[in-house]
Amino acid sequence: MNMDALCSHGGNVVTALNANVYGNGTRTVVLAHGFGADQTVWHYLIPYLVCYFKVVVYDLVFSPNVNPKLYNQTKYSNFNGYADDLLCLLDELNVKNTLYVGHSMSAMIGCVASIRRPELFQQLVLIGGSPRYLNGKDYNGGFERLQLSRVFKDMKTDFPNWVERFAPIAVGLNRSAAIAQFEHSLGRMKPKIALSVAKTVFLSDLRQILPQVSVPTFIIQSEKDFVVPKSVAFFMKRKLGTPAGVNILKTEGHFPQLTAYHMVLKALKTVFHINR
Repeated sequence: MNMDALCSHGGNVVTALNANVYGNGTRTVVLAHGFGADQTVWHYLIPYLVCYFKVVVYDLVFSPNVNPKLYNQTKYSNFNGYADDLLCLLDELNVKNTLYVGHSMSAMIGCVASIRRPELFQQLVLIGGSPRYLNGKDYNGGFERLQLSRVFKDMKTDFPNWVERFAPIAVGLNRSAAIAQFEHSLGRMKPKIALSVAKTVFLSDLRQILPQVSVPTFIIQSEKDFVVPKSVAFFMKRKLGTPAGVNILKTEGHFPQLTAYHMVLKALKTVFHINR
């Protein structure tokens, strides 16, 4: 059973991806997590957001909470497969005019999905997103190819050891609860799936699609992030085909929704025009 089949059968994507809907506001916020995480990464934000919105969270197909048989390496070798899943989920839940918040790789999944079906998205909020992680001519993505080759080798050789080393670096601040949470979700991934997803993400180049994004976009980025340099936020702002705002949070790390969630909430209040 693959996700293409799921899309054509009512009710399956919601169940397969453990989608949860909280609150009953007239507007819907969709929260989508990044590589190695799952929907619990939003647990600080949900109680606040449900006061104003209907909130949808789900697990991406590689999450350890999803049946691993649903992960198809060919389908998910690029971001289109993930965008398919997102669009199917929105259709199945009959959600239109979404306020979409995508973290890390889900920032770009949201961009791809919005190009295909712009009418479904009222606004995109991209947290720690990047169209390209590799450095290139006149572009600082944060990583050299040799660094990434080493990452992939370490993941393949000793996945548990790599997880233990990578989690604190990605979280970026010495917050034991946040590190433990990310380490737990990342460590529960099947190593082969984790490596496949890591290659899809870290070797992707979606810079050329940015001008096709027409939905109003807001970028949230930590001042210092091991995974995504601050300059990427401004690169995206320049290249997006729509006016985009940028909020650089005075914090460190790739998971501000875990380590600086008050800052993220403050930024979201501004973007979503919440007055209190």
